[in-house]
Amino acid sequence: MTFIQRMLPQNITTQITGLVAVSVSLGIVLLAAILWFLYDPPARDDSPFYAAARITEITRIVRAAKGATEIDAILNAIERSGLQVRRINLADLAPGRTDALSARLATHPLESRRDIEILDGVRDPAGPPSQIIARLDDSHGLMFNLAVRTWPMFIPPTALLLITVVFSALLMSIYAVRWVVAPLAAVASAATSFGRSQQSYDALSRRGPREITQVTDALNEMRTRIRSLLNDRTRMLAAISHDLRTPLTRLRLRAEQIQQDSLRAPMLRDITKIGRMLDDTLEYLRDDAKSEPLTRVDLPSFLQTICSDFSDMGHAVTYAGPEHLSYACHPRALSRAVTNIVENAVKHASTINVSLGTNAGDAIEIDVSDDGPGIPAPLLDQVFQPFFKVDDARGENNSGFGLGLSIALEITKRHGGHIEMRPRLPTGLQVLMLLPPEGSRQAPTGDGPASG
Repeated sequence: MTFIQRMLPQNITTQITGLVAVSVSLGIVLLAAILWFLYDPPARDDSPFYAAARITEITRIVRAAKGATEIDAILNAIERSGLQVRRINLADLAPGRTDALSARLATHPLESRRDIEILDGVRDPAGPPSQIIARLDDSHGLMFNLAVRTWPMFIPPTALLLITVVFSALLMSIYAVRWVVAPLAAVASAATSFGRSQQSYDALSRRGPREITQVTDALNEMRTRIRSLLNDRTRMLAAISHDLRTPLTRLRLRAEQIQQDSLRAPMLRDITKIGRMLDDTLEYLRDDAKSEPLTRVDLPSFLQTICSDFSDMGHAVTYAGPEHLSYACHPRALSRAVTNIVENAVKHASTINVSLGTNAGDAIEIDVSDDGPGIPAPLLDQVFQPFFKVDDARGENNSGFGLGLSIALEITKRHGGHIEMRPRLPTGLQVLMLLPPEGSRQAPTGDGPASG
């Protein structure tokens, strides 16, 4: 850590408190700078404070004069000094709108002078446009025409203070989002994407407050342990599969040498079933599909190829949908998912229809419908669990191991979608695979387009 990083507060509470204090201080500094450049100091001759002081002083001097002759002499001397002021009769004044901004700025400092009264709402019709009238006695007053520089913005200082503080606090909040909240969002994103791609296993960088770095360290350690456990599990199963295939091969060779058909055929079926169980289990646990790059494929050709493969094996599998629809996906993984769904359907139905389309949100819909016995509604949410088999609902053909739909659901989730299973009337089952639009997930990273 650098010296500046060591000097900064490390926990979230201190950082948030510091951000609030800095934002308020910055607002006050900005307001002071604005006042300094836009509002004149009181010492200037054309400032409201200086004008107020002159109005007070001149009014008191004129009040102290003895007689009209002395008052006229005082006013003549003041006018020769450059200040326009003259005595008027209050009876000559008429109601009218005064210069509100100048009167307010010049009058406000006089409010503490209890002996000086500024007349508001009246003006001399023959006087200048800008005039401030101070009461001299019961029948006379002094009208001042002062060159007062007023506030250059039509915003009161209090409102300007609030606006400046709020604006500075907003800027500091935006910075706080990137400084405090962004590392936490990165941790949440890493936790959500863990296990869905090869890059999700990379270690997170340690940044942000102390609490977030502690969470980051714990998440990195947890991901390392999980990754190690997964690798150990895969290696163990691969070793078991390798060790079991050799004796299974020997058993198959020995079983084929049995002359008695009634004994040889059941033994070969059991050996084949054990081999398929090993293959399906390893297929469910394999991790190489997660590192497969996204590649653009033509989904109609992609699905027609799968339907043709099943048709060549004697199953009534048909395709319905558009002729061309380009989509970026993991081709091998998606082919495995669709194949598992169709394979599950051909075990229990005579006719299977695979349709392709899009919904109102531009999501891809792959619909696999069959005319089989269907699945009871209470069991629809359980069929995606590994090794779960519906023995009675889908007929007597229960040679599978309950991993096909689990693999299909895992692959679909890896693409950002999900699978819905619904009963089909009058009989049958509808499996709807929903894949998100390309714009809602990461762009394809494959080398180029690939056909189905």
